[in-house]
Amino acid sequence: MRVLVALGGNALLQRGQRPDADLQQDNVCVAAAALAELAREHELVITHGNGPQVGVLALESASDPNLSRPYPFDTLGAQTQGMIGYWMLQALQNALPGRQVISMINQTLVSAVDPAFTEPTKFVGQVYDREEAERLAAENGWTVRPDGPYWRRVVPSPRPQRVVETRLIRGLVRDGVVAVCAGGGGIPVIRNEKGQLQGIEAVIDKDLTGSMLAEALECDAFLILTDVPRVMKGFGTPEQQEIRHTTPHELRELDFPAGSMGPKVEAACHFVETTGDMAAIGRLDQAQQILEGTAGTIITPNATWPLASTL
Repeated sequence: MRVLVALGGNALLQRGQRPDADLQQDNVCVAAAALAELAREHELVITHGNGPQVGVLALESASDPNLSRPYPFDTLGAQTQGMIGYWMLQALQNALPGRQVISMINQTLVSAVDPAFTEPTKFVGQVYDREEAERLAAENGWTVRPDGPYWRRVVPSPRPQRVVETRLIRGLVRDGVVAVCAGGGGIPVIRNEKGQLQGIEAVIDKDLTGSMLAEALECDAFLILTDVPRVMKGFGTPEQQEIRHTTPHELRELDFPAGSMGPKVEAACHFVETTGDMAAIGRLDQAQQILEGTAGTIITPNATWPLASTL
């Protein structure tokens, strides 16, 4: 099978952890061990989040007295692609001796008139209590919103239209290369009035980019791996219930938070509706079980999955 995995930024830096490099590298090694299990049996493409990491770099840039202005988010996105890509590249090479692995810097085309630019929803950076978040928002001109029990910064997140280097990625996958690509949803770019590519201030949702790329690469399965075991119906209420096997239609009847689970559900549903193949949302350490259909939330056109032992 050809499988695209969208690896959540919080799987690389767990909620509440300090964003130290050595801690993140340890988390990446754990992720690589789980992904190597898939790569031994399947063609594998990996995308990853960058919300916590790009937020750290944005705060450092805004606080640097040597800069006349902070680095823009497209540049910060490229920096995180290089940083996380390097960690992933090394960890996967160590976990898959003899296998060809590549980490790529990728651009993702968006529309300059996307309405998301006037309504920021994408969480980036560390978590704060409400008082600290509101103080930082006032000092730095941020927009902040609640993220579970914490508060975080939010930025514009336009819808991806195409990963610019899609054809190159397709060729590498056909040659058996494990490709780490489109990190953080890709570096956001537009085509200007001259038809040239130009960076723009935004952070693209990596799950929506992953869904689009999985379709373009003709993947058989699209896995969104994060720090939650399954999608929950009625999350946080006394009636909350795990969703095991479902359809896009059933999921779209439910409400999910716009800044967290909502984009994951939308991305998974879009892939299934467009391709008729399987998508899933679940824990990173259960990647193999998810592909077998025994863990996670499995989304297919008819709520069944051929490799599942139970429904």
